[in-house]
Amino acid sequence: MVVYYLVPERFRNLLLFLGSMVFYTVGAWHEPIYVGFLLIAVLFNYLAGLLIERGKHQKLWFVIGLVFDLGWLGVFKYADFFIRGINILVHAFSPTAVGIAPLELTLPIGISFYTFQAVSYLVDVKRGDVHAEKNFINYGAYLTMFPQLIAGPIVKYSTVAERLQHRKYSFFQFVDGFKIFILGLGLKVLLANRLAGLWGNMEGIGYDFVSTPLAWAGILAYAFEIYFDFFGYSLMAIGLGHMLGFEFPQNFNHPYLSLSMTEFWRRWHMTLGSWFKNYVYIPLGGNREGTAKTYRNLFIVWALTGLWHGAHMNFVLWGLCTFVLIAIEKSGFLKVLEKHHWLGHIYMFFVLCIMWSLFAITDFHDIGAFLARLFPFFGSASQGALHPGPDFVRLIKQYWPFLALGFLFSTEYPYQWYLKIKDNIIGSFVMIAIFWGSVYCMYKGMNDPFLYFRF
Repeated sequence: MVVYYLVPERFRNLLLFLGSMVFYTVGAWHEPIYVGFLLIAVLFNYLAGLLIERGKHQKLWFVIGLVFDLGWLGVFKYADFFIRGINILVHAFSPTAVGIAPLELTLPIGISFYTFQAVSYLVDVKRGDVHAEKNFINYGAYLTMFPQLIAGPIVKYSTVAERLQHRKYSFFQFVDGFKIFILGLGLKVLLANRLAGLWGNMEGIGYDFVSTPLAWAGILAYAFEIYFDFFGYSLMAIGLGHMLGFEFPQNFNHPYLSLSMTEFWRRWHMTLGSWFKNYVYIPLGGNREGTAKTYRNLFIVWALTGLWHGAHMNFVLWGLCTFVLIAIEKSGFLKVLEKHHWLGHIYMFFVLCIMWSLFAITDFHDIGAFLARLFPFFGSASQGALHPGPDFVRLIKQYWPFLALGFLFSTEYPYQWYLKIKDNIIGSFVMIAIFWGSVYCMYKGMNDPFLYFRF
């Protein structure tokens, strides 16, 4: 960062590009081939954008670009998913048949995010919404920009195009960005990582054996963990963007205050929702071609959204269940929820706990066992589960402050207070405490990888 501000402005994109590649190299140290692949992706999409804008064989180059980007994503992320499916079908008809050996490729870190950025760039150039970037260094800085390279937000080229050419810098902008970075760091290290311990302890006991109270405490901990983990990362990326002179889009807007799944997905991972809306839902026709096609388009979007999150059937089920809930809401239930806020909050509490269960647990047997513990009155398999047991008492004593903070920081109040104090001496002391508290926790080894690295 010091070098970034010391070099002349005309060299800062080059430094950002090179620095981002060094950053990625550190993360991919055990798979260096993926560093080369990222550079190839930068070069290929840069050339594809220029060829698409030239107009000659525009559609051909556009299709080649999409096949390249989505093809590699498919190979790395979904090849074994489809191989497993084929093997299941083969063994169903011929139990003695030898199946296809899985590729077992390591997923390149951040490939889902930078692939979607590359695709959005090619589509926008094809539509004429943006001009192709003529400067290779500028394009490389855009696609590999380290703050959001590996876990978003998904940044469209049009959002940063002007600032890649000219951006303004100020001390106050830098300080403001640093404060946003610290806030995200605190949410991740001091809150999400602590909540992860409760979910991890519950998993260690086993889905078949946890008590109902502990199951509810565990899924609430997971819901808060994944929120503050990803929200924290997004804030860190936005803060670093400010420090570098860029404005990245907002990625979360207090999603747990939502009254419906429809509203939740306008507030959660907003850049991913915007990407699917602009590049899948609207091109398919959106809601302009009648009710049947609207539901068809929603089905496609949510099936793809589920697959985007992971190459396992639980993510497909999670996406399809989200589609069913949104479809029910669109049929008229949404108006009821918006009219009766208390009903909307109760509905979302139970729905989100069930949906995060589908998201967090990949094995269908384990999903069934865990849901039986959440709702023991639906069968005899979980008789006696209502008794809290010693594990619940022990863990709730340890983790109740973090659950309480999870509820508090899911509301708007802490952030409204932050906006009031961030520029005075009290705010400075709070930021210093959060920063050094986070550094201490990381020094002591109390840190976990970001959950969305796996996607």
